[in-house]
Amino acid sequence: MNQKVDQDTLVRTIGLACRAPSVHNSQPWRWQLSARTVRLYADPRRRLPVTDQDGRDLLLSCGAALHHLRVALADFGVPAQVRRMPDREEPDLLAVVELEQDAMVELGLGSTEPIEVRRTDRRRFGSWPVPQQFLDELVERAAGQGAVLRVVTDRPTQRKLVAAIAAAAQAQDATPGYAEETAAWSGRANTPDGVPAASIPRPDQEGAAVPMRGFAPGTLEQPADAEDGAVLLVLGTSSDDRLSQLRAGEAMSATLLRATELELATCPLSQPLEIADTRDVLRDGVLHGTLSPQLIVRVGWPPAGLPAVPPTPRRPLTDVMEILR
Repeated sequence: MNQKVDQDTLVRTIGLACRAPSVHNSQPWRWQLSARTVRLYADPRRRLPVTDQDGRDLLLSCGAALHHLRVALADFGVPAQVRRMPDREEPDLLAVVELEQDAMVELGLGSTEPIEVRRTDRRRFGSWPVPQQFLDELVERAAGQGAVLRVVTDRPTQRKLVAAIAAAAQAQDATPGYAEETAAWSGRANTPDGVPAASIPRPDQEGAAVPMRGFAPGTLEQPADAEDGAVLLVLGTSSDDRLSQLRAGEAMSATLLRATELELATCPLSQPLEIADTRDVLRDGVLHGTLSPQLIVRVGWPPAGLPAVPPTPRRPLTDVMEILR
């Protein structure tokens, strides 16, 4: 390793990167460490073939992990330079992070503290409004990663958005194999991946105002207050190629981590973007044809009087990381 960073520090940053959110907590990434580089690979074996037919969710997930890594390196004072999609002949190689002494330490990425405490909260949120200043900060963080975050506040657009989310859920429910795949990846206990039952709201309690993915039955308590004060944000990019999807994942990470710093609850919603017809509705009816939608994010205040969502498990680093000698 160069004199700026040792191997133990790099392994710590990889561990923090692996705390990134991923579709169904599938963790579809692989890391390769050498003396002066960290390489991020997509792991196609962990793509969900029914849910994520074109690999969008996989790239969003890996983009979030890449941003988490950048945050950790910067917080530890490690200078780094990122090359995304560096080799057309090796499509699973998504990024090479070069640890060069003459590179700059990235500024303005924040600390690793929110990485440790961020959770996906699928419950109804508190009824208090989110301050406009907070929403502006989330928009700014997404812009810093090359994406646009649109706050959906007007009622007609909100109705279009909720209807599109419901339509995507209906379309996927009718897709052969979807119910089985979702059930296999959710409601788990004592496994290093998948969505635990402890992170899924109980089915016998009133859910969020926005339709949520139909996971296996969970045990998470919902708040007694029936009003859901969540704000919906739509993340978009100027293009819709693989690089844009990777960058959208980085913007998702930046948005979620800043929201966590602001003590907001968050929940990414990828289901509406997994259906082509719904993406078209979001592009034309919500983003007015100006952007390619990549993700919806719910933000709001955590439900009062209830414990925080427990951390979801992660695969051992030995399963996702290779150290080259």
